[in-house]
Amino acid sequence: MLSEAVLVRVIVIEVLYHSIDYDYEHAHEHDEMKWRAKPLRTEALVGMTQLIVCLASALIVFGRGAALAKDPGEKWLLYEPGSIEWQVSESLPPGAKVAVLEGDPSKEGFFTMRIEMPDGYRVPAHWHPKRERLTILSGTLNLGTGDTFDPKQAKALPAATYSSMPARMTHFGWTTGETVLQLSSMGPWAIHYVNPADDPRRKGH
Repeated sequence: MLSEAVLVRVIVIEVLYHSIDYDYEHAHEHDEMKWRAKPLRTEALVGMTQLIVCLASALIVFGRGAALAKDPGEKWLLYEPGSIEWQVSESLPPGAKVAVLEGDPSKEGFFTMRIEMPDGYRVPAHWHPKRERLTILSGTLNLGTGDTFDPKQAKALPAATYSSMPARMTHFGWTTGETVLQLSSMGPWAIHYVNPADDPRRKGH
């Protein structure tokens, strides 16, 4: 497969070849050969233009294809239900499972993950350093704001609801029925519990 540099050289050579029709003229005064350029004919000019367009188009297509192949982020990410790999969450109370679909929550940049929680699952008051964007895919998430777990302050969010909370906004929640959430945000992602004793990562230490 030709490289971009080779294609550029081909275009230049072809342009020069078709632009100049060389002829010999013997110069008796200096006994040497000189080059004389003849004017281009109309049909030659048309042919040259078509050739340049074709070669330039090939170069553009090749360049875009090469760039796409070099960038590992430019690929189709497709997860059908049966292909999602769930893992036990270490930062949420026992019972929740998570699956990272795109990006890396522990690093800078965009990421998307899913959270699966059983019926009656509770998450104590906590906050995140980045904006939290949630879509409820199934079940119902009862979501409330504040530093204490107060069911009276919660709002039931059924499937198809979208929620976008600003950074450092304290909130809590529980589920009605098995619930699956999709979270999209910018990393690095973290969860901080208002009451450190609620943090499952601290238990056993």
